Amino acid sequence: MKALVFERRIGRYAAAVVAGRLSPGGGARVGPLRLAEVDEPAPPAPGWHRVRPRLAGICGSDLATIDGRSSRYFEPIVSFPFVPGHEVVGELDDDTRVVVQPVLTCATRGIRPPCEMCAQGRVNLCERVAFGHLQPGLQTGFCSDTGGGWSLALVAHDSQLHAVPEELSDEAAVLVEPTACAVHAARSTDADAIAVIGAGTLGLLTIAALRQRPYPPRLVVATAKHPQQRRLAAELGADSVVAPDVLERAIRSTTRSLRTGSQLSSGIEAVIDCVGSEASLRQALSVVAPGGTVVVVGMPATVSLDLTPLWHREAAMRGCYAYDRSDFVAAIELVQALGLGRLVSATYTLDRYREAIEHAAAAGARGAVKIAFDLRSERNR
Repeated sequence: MKALVFERRIGRYAAAVVAGRLSPGGGARVGPLRLAEVDEPAPPAPGWHRVRPRLAGICGSDLATIDGRSSRYFEPIVSFPFVPGHEVVGELDDDTRVVVQPVLTCATRGIRPPCEMCAQGRVNLCERVAFGHLQPGLQTGFCSDTGGGWSLALVAHDSQLHAVPEELSDEAAVLVEPTACAVHAARSTDADAIAVIGAGTLGLLTIAALRQRPYPPRLVVATAKHPQQRRLAAELGADSVVAPDVLERAIRSTTRSLRTGSQLSSGIEAVIDCVGSEASLRQALSVVAPGGTVVVVGMPATVSLDLTPLWHREAAMRGCYAYDRSDFVAAIELVQALGLGRLVSATYTLDRYREAIEHAAAAGARGAVKIAFDLRSERNR
């Protein structure tokens, strides 16, 4: 079958790192990714199913992996070669449409009894992502045994599958996985005043998820670089949308803070960082209130930060990774209620993967949000 394969070739990976660093604006390069004919992955045990992707999104973590910006932390918990793609809507062999919850857990790995986190239902924190009857891999799309969405077939376990309501389009369904991340982020804080840094796919969906909480925050301030992002951020529920370099001024005005050097005397109760860069994390620490919380949702890499304000102001910084099953169920409802399929801006066939990756890397500047691969026509070629 046809698939995009990410191989661990040191020379090509090094070239990807250099290309990523030299590219203006951090635009992606295809690096060690190639289009190939490969065997379909085989179900490793009972309870597994073949899934034929219909649409598969391109995520920021995919881009970071391709152009060499992802952290070496991941090396022991991925297996090569792998087929990327964890934002997937597809079909089972009986034509049932499903979305894949890609986190690989004790249940998928055949591990009994499950680890403490899986036993509590906190499957995103599974302690066994490199064990069991699968090769290492924290998610589908980063595991050599399961395949991924950038192909004509992958395998998924019963525990990973969610039926897609008939009235939900494929374009809406492919947004369920990133929306589940946003729901998890929105549920991670009960703060009443929140700043959301970043208005890419994850930032926009987090704004929407915050507004759908049982007790929505009183104030949501968002940063956005581009006109389309500003429009969508406001449409999805941000009370105020500002350019990134204006956030401190906006928070200072809203909270009536004084400025002391590079720090505000007060600040906003919580900051959700949907970027995860050194600059965004530094900015988050500069505007969070004493005793407040920075929630890191965007995948960071190796950064250099002065943590003195974290210490001095007794702020907290916590990670926010993936989701549990309830987040996925809520995400399906949210995507359907808000018609979020409109955020899919363009789709590409696999043989146009270079164009697709470049479009995804420059999505905001090009007025786009989510870019995806369309596998529906591939099966008929």
